[in-house]
Amino acid sequence: MASPVTENRVTNDLLQACMNGDRDAMRDLYVMNQRRVFSVAMNYFGGNREIAEDITQKVFVKLLTRIDFRGESEFTTWLYRLTVNACTDEARKMSRLVDLTDLFGLGGPRAAEVQQLMTERDELSDLISLEVGRLRPKYRIPVVLKYVEGLSYQEIAEVMQCSQGTVASRLNRGLKKLEARLGHLRGSI
Repeated sequence: MASPVTENRVTNDLLQACMNGDRDAMRDLYVMNQRRVFSVAMNYFGGNREIAEDITQKVFVKLLTRIDFRGESEFTTWLYRLTVNACTDEARKMSRLVDLTDLFGLGGPRAAEVQQLMTERDELSDLISLEVGRLRPKYRIPVVLKYVEGLSYQEIAEVMQCSQGTVASRLNRGLKKLEARLGHLRGSI
């Protein structure tokens, strides 16, 4: 595993090459980081793969067409911030739309997904992802960054542009909300 200093140097070299139009560098930057972006988006939207793929594409199109990373923080912290902003923007757009299938009781996309689940493990995973996706963003983002992405409190504070105490408080509240919603699964997991 590369040290953070080595990874930062490689990333900075890649970013410089990307700014110079090097397509191989763009591909390498994408390959190195697309899982991070996709994972955050997947968890933000309760496991909706289609939206997560769209968000990932939007983030990298924005990243590679106008790289404005100034090096004031770690590149990954900046990339998570870009991803969270893209997710928040997409959620705002989606909240403006009315889902007629739900309005008329036709089941909607979630009902079709539940019917297609193949195993009990998948059902549990989907349920947990759904509940995480239902958390308010101020609780959802730290939960995803901590427990899915493995970021430290300090890194989450940088991404969310708040204090570590605020991160701890929001994580605590988010986990309590999840426990209240998923407590009935305690023996199943």
